[in-house]
Amino acid sequence: MISSKPLDIPCSLQERKMLEKIALAAQDLGVPAFLIGGFVRDKLLGRRTKDMDIVCVGDGIALAHKVAESLGNKIPVSFFKTYGTAQVKYNDLEIEFVGARKESYRQESRNPEVTAGTLEDDQNRRDFTINAMAISLRDADYGTLIDPFDGISDLDNKLIRTPLAPAQTFSDDPLRMMRAIRFASQLQFTIDPVAFNAIKENADRIKIISQERITDELNKIMLSAKPSVGLDLLYKAGLLKIIFPQMVDLVGVEMYEGKGHKDNFYHTLQVIDNISAHTKDLWLRWAALLHDIGKPATKKFEPGHGWTFHGHDAVGGKMVPRIFSRLKLPMNEKMKLVKKLVELHLRPISLTKENITDSAIRRLLFDAGDDIEALMLLCEADITSKNKAKVKRYLENFELVRKRLKEVEEKDKIRNWQPPVTGEIIMETFGLNPGRVVGELKNAIREAILDGIIPNTYDAAYAYLLEKAGELNLSPVK
Repeated sequence: MISSKPLDIPCSLQERKMLEKIALAAQDLGVPAFLIGGFVRDKLLGRRTKDMDIVCVGDGIALAHKVAESLGNKIPVSFFKTYGTAQVKYNDLEIEFVGARKESYRQESRNPEVTAGTLEDDQNRRDFTINAMAISLRDADYGTLIDPFDGISDLDNKLIRTPLAPAQTFSDDPLRMMRAIRFASQLQFTIDPVAFNAIKENADRIKIISQERITDELNKIMLSAKPSVGLDLLYKAGLLKIIFPQMVDLVGVEMYEGKGHKDNFYHTLQVIDNISAHTKDLWLRWAALLHDIGKPATKKFEPGHGWTFHGHDAVGGKMVPRIFSRLKLPMNEKMKLVKKLVELHLRPISLTKENITDSAIRRLLFDAGDDIEALMLLCEADITSKNKAKVKRYLENFELVRKRLKEVEEKDKIRNWQPPVTGEIIMETFGLNPGRVVGELKNAIREAILDGIIPNTYDAAYAYLLEKAGELNLSPVK
């Protein structure tokens, strides 16, 4: 039997029943078992979670199989004998099982040498006090919180601390530096000053961590409710200049002849916070992060005018694939979206001026396609002025642009448009092979439609094709 004492954390009925099954299975095997880590932390914080971590003083894989057996219906167990870990998925719960262990590290690697250990050993090896709390599943003290490092107080005080000496904790596994900053960003917690100094002292150790793991943590920071918290901590800790030096190039204000430009790093952090208030899309947040990445390369002081960054949109767009490749981000449609938004982010601003032609609107619709709403969202996020009247005016101007975009799209159907006369039709009409002439004729038709010279119809486009072909002394084949 399991004690009727309630758990020290709030759980759903399904979760309580699962923990009781785990406790009974552990009792049958004669191994003490404990619920530990993120599930305990998040339940105490009132955050939603479905991942349970179970540590037992014994064979974690055997316990996983015993639990799966008790659930019936041939629940599969995924296990990794080398690491002594196993996973069981049941309904919407994902339960990880592992034997309690003790770890020791070598200077050149974050992969520890592991030996069997006690619950105390296992809690000692945890990264932060808030992740070292455990709930006993033993019959004698079922449901009791075991909190040797007073993680519960750190939750109350919104503090990130390490169970043991922070310098050793971060040197042993440098990825924990990224995790500390990620938790601070996700939870809006403060990193203990002693721990933060240890991160700064050990920042160079991040170089032994694989890029994939670094980027995984970086993406989790980017998905925080307020990504600027984590990004600013990465900068102040000295990690950002190692893992993402192009961002650090944005830092600072340069003065010349009494004129300075805004700090493009902190402007960028504000832009990503602005867009994050409206979307959880990771790639739109990356577009916000990279929208001004070309400014350091294009910065120039023009006497009588001040600082300029002409062409930073185009330069930034060219930088995007290199940055994605270096950070091991996906080199697919996601990268192309970010590149497109960086390249186009100044275009809607130019459309806020008076007397903008339908041609300019058509071209933006054509170039942006289905990403026009994402682009407008980025442009609105790019307004970071502290002058409320100015912000109001800019937002009203963007609303006028949205109205014009809608009107022209409804009239001309340009979004995701392809010219009605294709390259194949041109080659067939004039007996041409693929080449420069076909491209020139196709571009001429496209430009004529975008400029409003001819309507967006097949007949008008074909008639214009015959006219332009005649200028090149081309005649239709019979």
